[in-house]
Amino acid sequence: MSHHFNSIMNLEILTPERKLFSGDVYGVQLPGISGLFEVLDKHAPLVSALKAGRMKVLKDKSNHVVFYDIQSGFVEVLNNKVTVLVEGAEEAAKQS
Repeated sequence: MSHHFNSIMNLEILTPERKLFSGDVYGVQLPGISGLFEVLDKHAPLVSALKAGRMKVLKDKSNHVVFYDIQSGFVEVLNNKVTVLVEGAEEAAKQS
């Protein structure tokens, strides 16, 4: 089943120390308390707790994906803006 990513949304990944990422993306997959879930454009408003794990960011239409290893925190989705607030996060090593 193919996803069609037509439009973009704004993503911010924030930790207490710094802003790790801010920009437009096509989709985000997050490690929620009850399992992985995906946020695409025009997602309904949402606030959800996150557990430590791997976050996947779809950067563009050619399936350029970046992974971040995050600690616990939460995500807020509102008006096509996704804000990820976590205790810590770093870009994961490239998938081989």
